[in-house]
Amino acid sequence: MSAVAALSTDREEHSPVILLGVDPHKSTHTATAVEPESNQQVGTMRIEASLTDYRRLLAWAKRWPQRKWAVENANGLGRHLAQWLIARGESVVDVPAAATSRVRELSRGGRRKNDQIDAAAAATVACLQGDGRDVEPEDHTTALALLDERRVNLAQARVRTVNQLHALLRDLLPGGAPTQLSADLAAKLLRSVRPVGDVETVRKDIAGDLVAEIRKLDKQLTDNAARMQSLVEASGSALMDTPGIGPVMAARLIGRTRRAHRFPTSAAFANYAGAAPVEIASAGKARHRLSRSGDRQLNSVLHTIAVVQIRMPKSPGHAYYQRKLSEGKTPKEAKRCLKRRLADHVWRVMIADERKAKSLPDKAS
Repeated sequence: MSAVAALSTDREEHSPVILLGVDPHKSTHTATAVEPESNQQVGTMRIEASLTDYRRLLAWAKRWPQRKWAVENANGLGRHLAQWLIARGESVVDVPAAATSRVRELSRGGRRKNDQIDAAAAATVACLQGDGRDVEPEDHTTALALLDERRVNLAQARVRTVNQLHALLRDLLPGGAPTQLSADLAAKLLRSVRPVGDVETVRKDIAGDLVAEIRKLDKQLTDNAARMQSLVEASGSALMDTPGIGPVMAARLIGRTRRAHRFPTSAAFANYAGAAPVEIASAGKARHRLSRSGDRQLNSVLHTIAVVQIRMPKSPGHAYYQRKLSEGKTPKEAKRCLKRRLADHVWRVMIADERKAKSLPDKAS
């Protein structure tokens, strides 16, 4: 190695880490470079939200060999930039907007707010307060979250379509149609209708269109579930080994949890899922009530798993539920205890899956 190259490498190793705070907006992004030791701004840049300006921003940042990006709301408006930087080997942390707001309140600027201040505040928070969280590249968990969101929208659309069909069949048939209405049953009922006049003819035609829409939605829901199962199996997850967890439930658990290791304990995960009871203490007495906070979609999954296991006599959840009843718990209290227990189990399984997935590349290398 030449003397010049050695000197350059030595400078890079001893150069201070620069934090690059980014305040993202829909059309523009503002970046501010902050030196952590002195908390001084050493540069700022404003760009348009475009790939060309992304490259300009990265070229500008390369003047600091040791750098870390602190993107405010990296899972929202800053998602695209954050993932673009990660794909190019950059280190990125996500800073909550509430944390940057707190820094502004305590800074000399008081309540002043502009993009440059926000960007610097994001970097300061990431450095001094430890509120930043490492942003990881999008993977199968993101894909499952997208499929789960799509499934929710498809299911809601199907419910709306079936409700419209029920209203039409109520006017076409005496007594209407059964509550549990499928596309095949609706088509069979429509074949028995002999419309008289323009009004009944239009009603039957619209009902036929709705039946076709329901068939299409059913096909999309089936394809969605198959793709979920394929991704869950490809990820090596063991969640489906648990009684009551199928591909759709497993996909929702993984998609909404993302990385289980971001929760330090199973109790933290249970609190996030709204499965941890809330203690109410007053006048020397303490009791626990149902938590209504947390991710309600995750809570719904745990509730469904609990209900399924309670109905399965040979499942561990059924035995646990019966034991709680024998201890004097009410059915509702016993079910809450089971949900809390399931939250611990689900977290441990996902942690084991992540460790297993991490060890495979290490063995291969």
